[in-house]
Amino acid sequence: MGTNFYKLLFDISEALVADELAALKFLSLEHIPMRKLEAMQEPKAFFRELKEKGMIEAGNLSFLKELLFRINRIDLLETQLGSSRQEMERELQIPGRAKVSDYRQLLYGIAEDLTPEDVKCVKFLLQKQIPNSKLQDNASMLKVLLEMERKMLIKEDDLSMLKDILKGFRADIKKKIVTFEEQKKENDSKEKLHYPVPVSVHPARQRAESETRHLSMESYKMKNNPHGYCVILNNYIFKNACEVRQGTIEDGEAVKRVFEWLQFETVEHMDLEAKQIYEKVKTYSEKDHSNMDCFACFIFSHGEKDKIKGVDDQFVNIKDLVSCFSGSNCPSLAGKPKLFFIQACQGSVDHPPVTVKEDFSGHLEMDVTPLISIPDEADILVGMATVEHYKCYRCTDTGSVYIQCLCEKMKLLCPRGKDLLTILTEVSKEVGRKDLNGWKQMPKITSTLRKQLIFQIP
Repeated sequence: MGTNFYKLLFDISEALVADELAALKFLSLEHIPMRKLEAMQEPKAFFRELKEKGMIEAGNLSFLKELLFRINRIDLLETQLGSSRQEMERELQIPGRAKVSDYRQLLYGIAEDLTPEDVKCVKFLLQKQIPNSKLQDNASMLKVLLEMERKMLIKEDDLSMLKDILKGFRADIKKKIVTFEEQKKENDSKEKLHYPVPVSVHPARQRAESETRHLSMESYKMKNNPHGYCVILNNYIFKNACEVRQGTIEDGEAVKRVFEWLQFETVEHMDLEAKQIYEKVKTYSEKDHSNMDCFACFIFSHGEKDKIKGVDDQFVNIKDLVSCFSGSNCPSLAGKPKLFFIQACQGSVDHPPVTVKEDFSGHLEMDVTPLISIPDEADILVGMATVEHYKCYRCTDTGSVYIQCLCEKMKLLCPRGKDLLTILTEVSKEVGRKDLNGWKQMPKITSTLRKQLIFQIP
């Protein structure tokens, strides 16, 4: 990444004062965990974290532009980033472009609108709920709001306490909260998407079905932060030196960037023996997921039919791994989506080519691994890199075709409110179009999900 990019971040960081850094951190809370933000004492550390999470990069500074716009540093927006207030206003009106949630914008706007006397009133009325040490004179309204969130006194779907506090002396701000709640209620009702019911060719059924125009699809609840664990089991170095999986490190990094952005607690475990793979999965199934919405597991390795290969050349059954998360084995995730993504071949046959428009360059390797069957349980999805009997491909420089495409599609389509199955269909289309040194690859989706899974963008 060029020195000009880092020079730009340095110049912007030098122009920011402490209160502005606090504002940037507050507005980014849905992208960076609070514990990390609290440790940041200078803008450079904040920008470094945004870069590591893929939120800003040399070719994409849209989030940085939005942040500076939100804190009204229009001067930096114009001189350093070549944008303007008018341009940002137009840009942020486009659905999916804003990365700062309406909820976070509301709270920040409240903090900006309150006078010093108003803030004193808020602190006085919160004495029973928040320790005095957190309500000192030098505590800003943003810090007070953070403490209210930490103690679950306010959250996106429950702002009643904040309304009660403000109604006596700032009815205008209370009205803003009510407006936000009404808009959110309207938006939430749109989460139940409607699809036309196909018309049957049978005349009797046609008359019956014509009475029902739309089928309502429920969505899984995705309201917690973090939404759940994202566990990456990544086998790179094997006992047999010839089986080293070059490019798998890049896959792990790509998944971590995307799922941390999606507010998952992401953990990667490298180079596991077969027994250790099972033990890791079982350990996570035994955790309490009551305050979680979802579980995701990525497995990158070699293998055979129905099995994953450990670095010790031993195998573990995929069905045994998935079964750890059945309703009886993991009751705290019962009724919640459990996702497994496996980068591995399901055979040794090259997939014959079809007509495509673009080529794939780079050195390709294959991962020999499994065909999977899903236990007869609900709310489980398994995404495989390829259909049975065929190979899948991994570029030694940039990572696997499937995982890299999955991460790119999630970054693109999650902000647009697309559900996971729609995203995976797009992945299948994109991967299927690639020319892989004359061969093809087609991912496979096996799902018992009962609802739509839509990842909430912070």
